[in-house]
Amino acid sequence: MLPAIIWLVLGVVMVVAEVVSGDFVLVMLGVAALGAAGASALGADLVIATVVFAVASLGLVLGVRPALKRRLELGTGHRSGIDALPGSTAVVVSRVDGRDGRVRIGGDIWSARSIDHEVIEVGVEVTVVEISGATAVVMSGA
Repeated sequence: MLPAIIWLVLGVVMVVAEVVSGDFVLVMLGVAALGAAGASALGADLVIATVVFAVASLGLVLGVRPALKRRLELGTGHRSGIDALPGSTAVVVSRVDGRDGRVRIGGDIWSARSIDHEVIEVGVEVTVVEISGATAVVMSGA
């Protein structure tokens, strides 16, 4: 039972240490150590537990870690809500000038003003430059 406790402690220490490193290597090794602890608790000798640790480590570090890192990196560039609107295309539904107007962005009607005080007529496609409060600042030439 002592090897199982050693593997268990090693696994927990590595998983906790991952909080500091953030590179997903230690957590993979920690999970592999927990697997070795389980094998050891079920009666496997030290050699079998070590093989379980080695195989699980390789599988997790080479298989799971890259997929997990890709998944997390995709999340950093994702924009949603108001942050996703700049750069999108809108259609003028009520004449837009430097002070007032209305545009349809997606399915929603937004108050709008042109960035350079240009008058933009109904039906023209525009590009959303920024969102200022509840107003879309737009420019023609979408």
